[in-house]
Amino acid sequence: MDGILNINKPAGRTSFSVVAQVRRLSGERRVGHAGTLDPDATGVLPVCLGKATRLVEFLVDDTKTYRALIELGTATDTYDAAGKVTRRGDPSGIDRARLEEALSSFRGTIRQTPPMYSAVKHRGRPLYQLARAGVSVERKSRPVKVHRLELIAWRPPLASLEVECGKGTYIRSLANDLGEALDCGAHLRELERTRCGIFRIGDALSVDKLEEAFRSGHGERHLYPMDAILQHLRAVVVNEASEDTIRKGGPLPLEPGDSPGERLCRAYAADGHFLGILRHLPDKGV
Repeated sequence: MDGILNINKPAGRTSFSVVAQVRRLSGERRVGHAGTLDPDATGVLPVCLGKATRLVEFLVDDTKTYRALIELGTATDTYDAAGKVTRRGDPSGIDRARLEEALSSFRGTIRQTPPMYSAVKHRGRPLYQLARAGVSVERKSRPVKVHRLELIAWRPPLASLEVECGKGTYIRSLANDLGEALDCGAHLRELERTRCGIFRIGDALSVDKLEEAFRSGHGERHLYPMDAILQHLRAVVVNEASEDTIRKGGPLPLEPGDSPGERLCRAYAADGHFLGILRHLPDKGV
């Protein structure tokens, strides 16, 4: 079973538990998600099955959009509502104009430090394991891209934001850093992922509907084809000999005068069947 499911992860479930549910229902061993959502977060969780698991990197790299509710005045050790309070401040003097001014510094390419409660690894161990053991380590900041950051609603002390961002952006860190910028502390109260690449919340399948679909034998109807997430790549149709080489995992030599153009392209057989991704290796002439 090859393809991608667009699942609406409910609050209180880990991303891994949703993957385990899909594996159990589908009978497919190769199942993986594309971008972890925290247990309390909800929204779009693309789950890849079969050969589609090889394409996870393309989904992880895709732009994502979130709706975030941030509470000013209280900071926590996890940067969200599940953590222990580490700071209390007074946000009463913060008006919309000051909030907008603070938000402006978080647009574009910014430096962000991952939270201790995250899957980022330190010497081979996830940071959250160290945090649970009471160990805090220095984390290096790294560049992340915030393409769009809009204040949707301001009901003091709650700020509702819409964030469109790139790979590796932590909305929890954004909330915490906003609290630091406003000198009052803040944490992420609610989070919903509304889009991941081509997958949108309005089309996402609830876990109840997912269960119902597979139990009734119609689960495959909800699978997106593998090449649905590769439409930004140029498509090429190969001949029968090249098709056989691709299926065997062999290289396709460039003929004299060939212009490979893009580094990656998607390959199809003459009958329109998707074969996979071709990667140009200029040093090897393929």
